[in-house]
Amino acid sequence: MTKFTPISLHLGHYLREQRHSAQLSLRQLSAVAGISNPYLSQIERGLKKPSAEILQALAKALRISAESLYIRAGFLEERTDPGEDASVDVTAAILAEPKLNDRQRAVLLDVYESFVGAPAHRKAPKASKPSKPHTAPSGHKPSSNQQPNTKENQS
Repeated sequence: MTKFTPISLHLGHYLREQRHSAQLSLRQLSAVAGISNPYLSQIERGLKKPSAEILQALAKALRISAESLYIRAGFLEERTDPGEDASVDVTAAILAEPKLNDRQRAVLLDVYESFVGAPAHRKAPKASKPSKPHTAPSGHKPSSNQQPNTKENQS
């Protein structure tokens, strides 16, 4: 006799709801996700507990967060305050990214704020004016997002 676990049954119901809201049949979702039709049916009925890879494929096919499926499957724990944690994490990541310059950080933070509707917690480093223009080491060209320091670009 098959044993139903609360997690797999809960996950199965959630997947079925998401599939219905996406207006996909079981066969359509299985084709898009690259999962066999019988296996997907067993997941929805709570008979099988899918791997993280299968959940990722289902999330992509349903256009939902893989994290939400991982939480429902018991792979991850739910955050206590997702709104605040997310803004702090995104802001910290933007500020800590060494490949960005100060202007790029400021623009990214502005765009992020426009999407979430709340100001990001900024602790951006203050831009200091270099004493002499930065030049690339000999033999290196400026990257595609940097323009050479010429009179045409200064106007």
